[in-house]
Amino acid sequence: MTFDEDDCRVRKGHAAQNLALLRKLTLNLLCHDQSIKDTMRGKRIRAALYEKTLETLLKLNISK
Repeated sequence: MTFDEDDCRVRKGHAAQNLALLRKLTLNLLCHDQSIKDTMRGKRIRAALYEKTLETLLKLNISK
């Protein structure tokens, strides 16, 4: 329940499946990241607040 999935009200078409896929992708990127020593919630907050952290997360995982 990292993304409050139970509160999500998306139900039309394939939107729920698409959001589930994006959530899984995001969790996978955060789980495999070793550059930031923090909880999942902490990593998400840092990535949301600091553009450099977001770039580090994305570059680190794309280059592998």
